[in-house]
Amino acid sequence: MRIAVYSGSFNPLHIGHLAILRTLSADPETGWIYLVVSPKNPLKEGISADTGRERYRAALKAVGRHPELRVWVDDIELDMEPPHYTIRTLDALRAREPENDYVLIIGADNLADIRRWRDYARILTEYGVRVYPREGFDIQALRKELLAEDPAYRIDLIDAPQVPISSTAIREGMARGEDLSDWLM
Repeated sequence: MRIAVYSGSFNPLHIGHLAILRTLSADPETGWIYLVVSPKNPLKEGISADTGRERYRAALKAVGRHPELRVWVDDIELDMEPPHYTIRTLDALRAREPENDYVLIIGADNLADIRRWRDYARILTEYGVRVYPREGFDIQALRKELLAEDPAYRIDLIDAPQVPISSTAIREGMARGEDLSDWLM
């Protein structure tokens, strides 16, 4: 079965994430989407690994409100030793469920930054990525540039809607006392 691995801090899950999950759930080639809650992205500051279980529980509730989605909230990274490199997560999923075929779901912003990722070439050749658009990033140009580096890279583009919100903006607004509940998943 083809499993789409959508990993992130999800602090919090919002309607932009929901749009991507709906797009993936409607794809007949995708069996399930594993929403992997990451305790700590090694390339980002500001998110404490200590909140991983709390974010996992919040993700379970958010996904539970959308039974139409083919999403499994996965806590595999919460029990892994840091650092939480994506390649280690993908390898652990493959070891746990070798019968499945995994593909990583990332935004164009992550594709632009992927050369900073641990073993990014292995991710792109062994697993592949499906990339959703993000404002300010030329997804076609990014794909073309990486494929010029290695034509064996598996980089597919997702035609998903862009939602002009981020988890950071939601956290900042909530800290100011704003009601952003309409933006939450």
